[in-house]
Amino acid sequence: MELTLTIGELLLSIAIIVITLLQAKGTSASVFGGRNTAASYRTRRGLEKTLYNMTIVLGLMFLVVALVHPRLINL
Repeated sequence: MELTLTIGELLLSIAIIVITLLQAKGTSASVFGGRNTAASYRTRRGLEKTLYNMTIVLGLMFLVVALVHPRLINL
């Protein structure tokens, strides 16, 4: 059971990283470069909305597994 949860956490973390990178690929946001914030508010549609929703779902799944994992090990 412990190995399954550890592998699950690993796979979820990799999936979150990949989906986050896919989201950032289409934007011109940069930490160092300036950007026009007034033009950045827009409605998410299509694939962008799907990736956004998947990020939220995977993040919540990761949170649940991360909270449950230590408690199941101590049983």
